Amino acid sequence: MAQTTTADTGAVRELDAGETHLAHAAMCALRTDYHSEAQFVEHVDGVLRPGGYRLAGAFQPAGDQVVAVAGFRVGDSLAWGHHLYVDDLSTLPSARRQGHAGRLLDWLIKEARAHGCEQIHLDSNVGPERIDAHRLYFSHGFAIYSHHFARGV
Repeated sequence: MAQTTTADTGAVRELDAGETHLAHAAMCALRTDYHSEAQFVEHVDGVLRPGGYRLAGAFQPAGDQVVAVAGFRVGDSLAWGHHLYVDDLSTLPSARRQGHAGRLLDWLIKEARAHGCEQIHLDSNVGPERIDAHRLYFSHGFAIYSHHFARGV
């Protein structure tokens, strides 16, 4: 059910397994441990995709470079019902503040509706460097509903 959207700002579309490498540079801006494109592709295609993980990319106008990427999955839980969860949302530093992540969020909202999802969820780190990201989420109708707790084992 994946859709493609285009505008003067470029296309947004799902990336198939053979295209995972296109997302590497944009994803590295957020997931800095994946310096190696081969390691990134192997992990996404070999580990994450079999569990339902998908990628969508925002492209430059008239280009084939992914400038922003979202990693997401559709799932079910007792807490959230049928939902879309955004694992990763990242934009190349040189392409920030140009609307690419907003176009990805719009695409994800449409994708969630197409799959009959009741909600969309994402977690975002906190700190002064995240203010622009949080402003983007609020402008797209997201709200803070809980704290996320984690610890090492």
